This record gives sequence, C-alpha cells and structure tokens, in this order.
Amino acid sequence: MVGVNGIPVPLIVVDAANVVGSVPDGWWRDRRGATERLRDVLAPLAATGLPQRPDVPDWAREPPLELLLVVEGAARTVASVPGVRVEAAPGPGDDRIVELVADRRPPDRPCLVVTADRELRERVTAHGAAVAGPRSVRA
Repeated sequence: MVGVNGIPVPLIVVDAANVVGSVPDGWWRDRRGATERLRDVLAPLAATGLPQRPDVPDWAREPPLELLLVVEGAARTVASVPGVRVEAAPGPGDDRIVELVADRRPPDRPCLVVTADRELRERVTAHGAAVAGPRSVRA
C-alpha cells in the first residue's frame, strides 16, 4: 500500500491469538467474539496511529497505517472492517505472519508485528520487522 507522495504506508501485523490471550477476560469461552472485539479496538488506530509507548516506533504513531489482523482456529470467520483487514491463516497463524512480513512490498516497507510470542518475534525481526507487545494496541 502506497500513501502520499509514493511513500509506503507502514504495515502493522497483529497476532490475534496472542493479543487476545494476553488478557484473562474469558476469551476462551468465545474466541471469535474476543477477536471481533480486538478488531473493533484496532479499527480507529489506522487513522490515528498507535499510542505512544516505548516499544512502538515513531513511524507507527503517525497515520495512515495498514492494520492486518491474522486469525486462526475458531476466529477464522471474523470479517474485515474499515481500517482492519483480517487474514485467516490456513495453518498456524505464526507461519502466516512470517510469510506476510517476508513478502511485504516494497521489502523495506516499515512493518511492526504486535505479539508477545518470543519465537515469532525472532522470526519476524529476521525479516526486518519491528516488534511490540500486546499493550501497544490494548489500553
């Protein structure tokens, strides 16, 4: 996605299962509903930028942003909404996230992956992505 003056719009990839699971609010009783609630919290951030936090790069605090929510399992049927594109992983969500980061165009497009998963963090930083924890998108 290209923004104003041909500058690539930063890509924010959210690990839905990890971010939803970071808050013990009963999400395990309704994974789909919990993922929809997360999606709805994310939607305004495309136009406002992410909140200022130590783990959020400056470029991710400025709109516009492309927000991509990667879902798996019971949450695969969650639909996209304006501001958030939902990507249903055909297999493990972590593998799909790594593919999306590795295949982004242009390859130097700023990319932030939101997850607390240590192994996933290592895999995406190897492809040039920045990482932030779940609190970067959850108040």
